[in-house]
Amino acid sequence: MDTNEATRDTFGRYADGTDGPGPALMGAHTLLGNDVYNQDNEDLGDIKEFMIDMATGRVAYAVLSFGGLMGMGNKLFAVPWAALTLDTVNKRFKLNVLKETLKDAPGFDKDHWPSMSDETWAIGVHKFYGTPYSASRSTP
Repeated sequence: MDTNEATRDTFGRYADGTDGPGPALMGAHTLLGNDVYNQDNEDLGDIKEFMIDMATGRVAYAVLSFGGLMGMGNKLFAVPWAALTLDTVNKRFKLNVLKETLKDAPGFDKDHWPSMSDETWAIGVHKFYGTPYSASRSTP
């Protein structure tokens, strides 16, 4: 199913045919379920959740669902927000990771979420995706 911000427009922001408030500011629920592709145009999955750093109000991670069949057996990945870019033309996210490489990414299943506030875990995730990690998360 092709989902994007326009198909989940519960408040009518896109009803007039404009692009709505995006892409500089977007409602989080309009991005849930968005597809994620890489630079080779390979489908890497879709966004299931956003993890907000409550000290800063910033999105720390997007939770990417990858693999499995019809939602069963999917592996989840916490992808640092800085690793994603919004592809406004195709209305999806882009993640600069090869599909084969993603299979080796630090992941988890829906019943065993990691402690995302654990600094050791966070450093490993950011290192995998090549994004900077700031230990001072309470400073905006």
